[in-house]
Amino acid sequence: MTQAALIHSAPSRSRGAVALVLGALAMGGFAIGIAEFAAMSVLPDFAAGLGVDAPTAGHVISAYAAGVVVGAPLLAVAGARYPRWILLIAFMALFAIGNGLSALAPTYGWLLAFRFLAGLPHGAYFGVAALVAASVVPLRYRARAVSTLLMGLTVATVVGVPIVTAVSHAFGWRWAFAGAAFCALVTMLVVALFAPRDPAEAGASPMRELAALKSSQVWLTLGVGAIGFGGMFAVYAFLASTLTAVTGVSAQVMPWVFAVFGAGMFAGNLIGAWAADRFGYRAAVGLLLLSAISMALYPFAAPHLPAMLVVVVMIGGTGGLGSVLQTRLMDVAGEAQTLAAALNHSAFNTANALGPFLGGLAIAAGFGWTSSAWVGVALALGGAAIWFVSYRLDATR
Repeated sequence: MTQAALIHSAPSRSRGAVALVLGALAMGGFAIGIAEFAAMSVLPDFAAGLGVDAPTAGHVISAYAAGVVVGAPLLAVAGARYPRWILLIAFMALFAIGNGLSALAPTYGWLLAFRFLAGLPHGAYFGVAALVAASVVPLRYRARAVSTLLMGLTVATVVGVPIVTAVSHAFGWRWAFAGAAFCALVTMLVVALFAPRDPAEAGASPMRELAALKSSQVWLTLGVGAIGFGGMFAVYAFLASTLTAVTGVSAQVMPWVFAVFGAGMFAGNLIGAWAADRFGYRAAVGLLLLSAISMALYPFAAPHLPAMLVVVVMIGGTGGLGSVLQTRLMDVAGEAQTLAAALNHSAFNTANALGPFLGGLAIAAGFGWTSSAWVGVALALGGAAIWFVSYRLDATR
């Protein structure tokens, strides 16, 4: 059965019931946003605390992203025969364990291992949650339903990350991961209370999910996210260090800059969802070009805080790409919806690993903190090139 048929066959629900479902799912996005983005904002703190330099500490972010890349397809396929609400609770339980252990990590090596563990359920949770969100609304609103799920992540960047950053500066970096673990426990509770108790889909199996890997359009869409989104992460991973070394802001001002980034991501998520429902896949290339332009301005804005705030909100706005690509995968994955949806977050966290890695190489080579932005420009344009191949292939067919 296609995703459209699945949505139309879902029982009708009141607006209040739909809001509770989407709110419960978004809480998981909030927990994941805390874990993913707070780790970047407190990077200088845990680098100092564990006795490594900032480019080396950036590998902790890449370890989490690698966990997402590996875990999303494995957990999505392994859970194919289970009801989705049970999968969501199980994924959040694993997420809570990984982040709780991260808060207790005694050395840099252990932190790398625990961040990899915490990343394993990230993509699988978002993939399954996106399908649940799309199933409770009419087809024409599915991108906005998915964006509501992702709204939890963007709210985390606006509210959660600045708070966690401030707490971590005051009491230690370990509180960032402890906060993520607590939010995961809350998510387990609200999902158990409000997520629809639909049975496992008839005919679902690991082999049916693996059928998604036969589609060239699935791979091209994943490539757009894996390359194109890497630019944002290349800049964000070293934003705290750039603000300190180039812009010259104090520790008290830094949380507000991250809040501005979150506000841009929040707005971009709304705009991206609207654009996906209105223009479909074409919305992706607009966001990628905005990303390239924003990051090209970043090195020139970095010495000036007002200009930096404008550019940071623009870069955050490109986060709306997530909703566009998630709904695109629903269109091209056929019956292999769970794996394709989960792989979307594998792609984004390939970007999360690739961006900081390449940005760190540029910085370590002596090109300066803002050199990560030029890495970001190249990645955004690379994503746009892959989009063009995918779009032309569709037009030809």
